[in-house]
Amino acid sequence: MTSDYVPRRRASLELLRAEASDELAALIAERLREGEDPWDFMEDLPSVDELVVFLLRAENIAANGGVRPTAARHYRVLRQIALDYPPLTRAVWRLLGDANTHRRWDAVVRVDGV
Repeated sequence: MTSDYVPRRRASLELLRAEASDELAALIAERLREGEDPWDFMEDLPSVDELVVFLLRAENIAANGGVRPTAARHYRVLRQIALDYPPLTRAVWRLLGDANTHRRWDAVVRVDGV
C-alpha cells in the first residue's frame, strides 16, 4: 500500500512553527498597516500549527505536480501529517472538521456542483 503523503522532513517541527509564527506576524502587521481593526480579523486567522499543516500540505501538492487533492486524498494527506507530527494532530482535526467554515483560507475541499 502506498501513502499519498511523503514527508520531506526538511526541518524540525520547532523550525516549521517558528517560520509559521513569523508568517503570521507578517500577516497581522500588514493588516494593521492597512488600518484594519484586530478585533475584526484575528479570529479568522489560522493558528501557527494550522499554518504548519498548510505548509506541509502545500509541499505534498507540489510533489504531486501541483494537482489539487480530491476530498479523499485531502483527508489521507492531513491524517498522515498528524501521524508524522503528533503535536499537529489537534490542528489537523480542526482543519478536517466543519465543512461550512467561515474562514476564507480554509483548506476544505469543495466539490463543484454540490
